[in-house]
Order: sequence, then structure tokens, then C-alpha cells
Amino acid sequence: MFKGSWVALVTPFKDNYEVDFDAYGKLIDFHIEQGTNGILPCGCTGEAATLSHEEQKECIRFTVERVAGRIPIIAGTGSNNTMEALDLTRYAKEIGCDGALLITPYYNKPTQAGLIAHYTKIAKEVDIPIVLYNVPSRTGIKLEPDTIAELNKLPNIVCIKEACGSVDQVSQILSLCDITVLSGDDSLTLPMMSIGATGVISVAANIAPADVARMCTLALQGNFSEARKIHYRLMPLFKALFYETNPMPVKAGLARMGMIKNVLRLPLVPMSEPPYKRLEQVLQKLNFI
Repeated sequence: MFKGSWVALVTPFKDNYEVDFDAYGKLIDFHIEQGTNGILPCGCTGEAATLSHEEQKECIRFTVERVAGRIPIIAGTGSNNTMEALDLTRYAKEIGCDGALLITPYYNKPTQAGLIAHYTKIAKEVDIPIVLYNVPSRTGIKLEPDTIAELNKLPNIVCIKEACGSVDQVSQILSLCDITVLSGDDSLTLPMMSIGATGVISVAANIAPADVARMCTLALQGNFSEARKIHYRLMPLFKALFYETNPMPVKAGLARMGMIKNVLRLPLVPMSEPPYKRLEQVLQKLNFI
């Protein structure tokens, strides 16, 4: 199940900063029509850090109801508070999600033993497939390959979203265990897939769902020569979506495409003008606007 292109879905807001569920539903339908393999609501790209837990549950429930079984769903349920992460993960299980993505506990900076204890408690109490999320640039803490291999011994810790920015990290993980690896960096998806990753949880898929899904399908088929063509064509987009902090650029891009309002919750704000103009040029060149 954990393969192909999974979109790290943005959370659209109205001008009053409430969740725009009309736009949310249209985005979900757009992804299904465009061939996205799975949907991830309430991740970092979905601004989960600024959603209340009730809003997070509401977004997860809405996604499950709107998708209606058409493609699988991994809900973002992580927190730096283990009991809060446990509550959200239980909810994802109850509402019918196919998996739960749990970011490493940010700010606390636990040891590797603390990370093992955190994930073990949740995995043992909620029988749902768990996707570890390793993104030290955001959290200040890294899941080491040995730790990942140890956690993979638990039957429902089955996948990891790897956003360390390192193909070597993926090599080390897969040399130690057979956990499923999904790229967490769009620009490294194809290199990671060349050594055994099975797809991506993608920011760029918000803008280019059909292209990212096609690239992953070709790579899974072993057709790397054709996959590379898509990789290199989309590379300017992969880079442009990080001109400023994610999800500021991707929301600006979707707004420019007429799909959402360019509204973020503080402390994030819309892109500043110079990088926005550069993003707009990339979108124009790739014919997204």
C-alpha cells in the first residue's frame, strides 16, 4: 500500500482563517482524478502545528468521508506530547484511516531511547500501520538507522518518511531492515527509489499530481530513463517550493492556479514578493499557470 505518490495535502483556509472545506474537498477530488496514489492530511505541509486537535480531527474525518475509499489515507497524528499523539492516532484508527504518520517529537529532543519508547507506546496501543517521520531540519532530532531497525521489529511500524536529505541514510536503513521507505524530499525521490524506496510523500504533488505519480510509477516499473525525464523537468518546481518555508510557496502556487486562497496561519505569512515572482516564473515555464 505504501508506494507511489502520496500528497502531503495543504489545508486551505478562508480569509477569516477557518478551514475552507469547500476548497479542501475540491483538492481531494483533484488528486483522485489526477492519479495521486494516496492522501496525507494534517502533516507539516497541512499546517498541523497551527490546527487545534479538534480541527485536526475534523480535517481527518472530512478527508475520510470525501475520499470514500477511493484511495488510501495516512493521517498526520504526530505530536511532541506522546499522549496527544496517542489520542490522535486512536482517532485515525477509529475513523477508518489506512495509516498514521508520526513525526519525531519536536523541541523536546529525546534520546534514541526516548524515541523508541514514544513510538513503542503508540504502536502497542493502536493497531494501525504506523509511518515514522524523520525530518531533523524541522524537529531538531534524528531517527538513527539502528533505531529505525529496532522500531521496525514492532509489527505495525511498517514505513518511514525519510526527510533527512540523505540517500546514504536510506541505504543504511535498508541494509539493516526491510521497512518501507518513502521519500520526504521531492528532489531526492528518484535517487531514493533507485536504491529501494517505494515512493514519496510529496509537497510538489499539490501542484503537479499527475507528473509526480507518473514518475513514481515509472520508477517502480524499473523504467528509470523515462522517470528521469520527469525528475529533471520538475526539478525547478521541487526547488521553487522551498524558496521560503514550506508550505508558504506551495500555497502561493495553488492560489495562483486558482485552487485556494493564499492564506496561512501565523506565524507563517504569504511569500515575500521577490521569491514569489521567481516561483511564478517556474510555474509559467512548466505550464501550471
